[in-house]
Amino acid sequence: MRIMRSAAAIGVARKLYTEAQKPENQRRIKEAVEKVKARRGQRPVR
Repeated sequence: MRIMRSAAAIGVARKLYTEAQKPENQRRIKEAVEKVKARRGQRPVR
């Protein structure tokens, strides 16, 4: 059972990696990171 779970996780990671290499997805990733950074800057510090 654990082997199947590991194989599935590796497959998902490989797909994410290949999708992240595409230029249109790199743009989306950069935009998402900037959006998160902007939100973090607006939150009050505790």
